[in-house]
Amino acid sequence: MARKPRASQTFNIVVVGQHGRLSYEALLFAASLRHTNPDFKGRLLIAEPQAGPLWNNDPSIRDPDVRAAYDFLGAEVIPFENKYFGSAYPYGNKIEMLQALPKGEPFVFFDTDTLITGDLAAVPFDFNRPTASLRRENTWPIPQLYGPGYTGLWKSLYDKFGLDFESSLDLSQPDEYWRRYLYFNAGFFFYRCPHEFGEKFLDYALAIQDTPPVELCCQSFDPWLDQVALPLVIHALGGGRDTLPEGLIDGSISCHYRFLPLLYARESDLAVQVLETVAAPNKLKKVLKGHEAIKRMVFQGRGAKVRALFDQDNLPRKEQAIRNRIKSEGFWMR
Repeated sequence: MARKPRASQTFNIVVVGQHGRLSYEALLFAASLRHTNPDFKGRLLIAEPQAGPLWNNDPSIRDPDVRAAYDFLGAEVIPFENKYFGSAYPYGNKIEMLQALPKGEPFVFFDTDTLITGDLAAVPFDFNRPTASLRRENTWPIPQLYGPGYTGLWKSLYDKFGLDFESSLDLSQPDEYWRRYLYFNAGFFFYRCPHEFGEKFLDYALAIQDTPPVELCCQSFDPWLDQVALPLVIHALGGGRDTLPEGLIDGSISCHYRFLPLLYARESDLAVQVLETVAAPNKLKKVLKGHEAIKRMVFQGRGAKVRALFDQDNLPRKEQAIRNRIKSEGFWMR
């Protein structure tokens, strides 16, 4: 019996854009989305933090050419205010901006340093069961010699918020091995309502920051606070690590490249092709040249030199080793 075609879903996509590098990354993101998904029916939103007492400098996007390019690509700039985070913790933008999005409308958040490389209609988002990126390293927590291990550290957080710890575990992984515990990179996440997700994300993040469990007394939350709170939010909302098929987001459909030198060093030929294709039209090229890393990496060939340093099928296991090699050749930019 033939399978029924899956009904197409309408949802909003949001990235955070602000003055400087992120404003140009948001432009590349928008261009890649329009290139690979010309029939995307949802809204593309660029959440923009506004100047205020929590910022040392005005974070808003002040370049009129960048803003005009967003408009050309059909991206809407949505302003939001920082009431809790700002210069001291800019990663908090992805928490606070959620309240500025349309209430009750499904959304997918992507970090700005992402390219859309394939058809988003192929991704079976279940907006009732959120998840986030599993492309991560064991960055948090760092168990101390005489302190609690991974189980004690993570369980203290689940207990703090009245969540069931045992059901969050991946029992195929050994006890006290970091992959056993629910942990994500916050490079993407999704849910049925940004306000519902954002309220819980903010409540958990502030509670962890202000009144952490005693077990976490030796742990750092900077810059990891969003990634500490995120798995708790996802677990509380009925999501988990297995709500999307592998190989789509952070695979054939999207590429979270972090910095352009890392994109050229380790990402797929498809990601490089999409980047260089969407940056090429003169209307965008003139604007993108305003950022030094894009100008040198994409338009002046430095990216190709970085790519030639590595065998993409046999990369160093740790990202830091890749960074060090690029820096030793004098090619690192951000």
